[in-house]
Amino acid sequence: MLWLKYLHVAFVITSLCGFLLRFAVRLRRGRRLGGMWRIAPHVIDTGLLVTGLWMALRFRWSPLEQPWLMAKLAALAFYIVLGAVALRRGAPMAAVAAVAIFGYIVAVAVTKSPMLF
Repeated sequence: MLWLKYLHVAFVITSLCGFLLRFAVRLRRGRRLGGMWRIAPHVIDTGLLVTGLWMALRFRWSPLEQPWLMAKLAALAFYIVLGAVALRRGAPMAAVAAVAIFGYIVAVAVTKSPMLF
């Protein structure tokens, strides 16, 4: 099942790169991307969600029993909200905060601990 983890990580990297690209275009052009760029994030994030759920089911991880998983899910909600604010309003502080929370989510996933220190 190592391939599933690698696929999940590939979606993680692609998701972050896509967010940064869309935010950069938003700042440069003052508008959001259209066409394929409106659909691609949904496809990528769906793949990310499916592989995450698949791993949780496969390894029998429950957010109620695994504090690190609950922390990841809570941080994910903040990331989604801040990312939406950053992309809709072109708010640099929201984008920086979203990327910081993204980093926290990755750190929690790697360490399996909600406390990073």
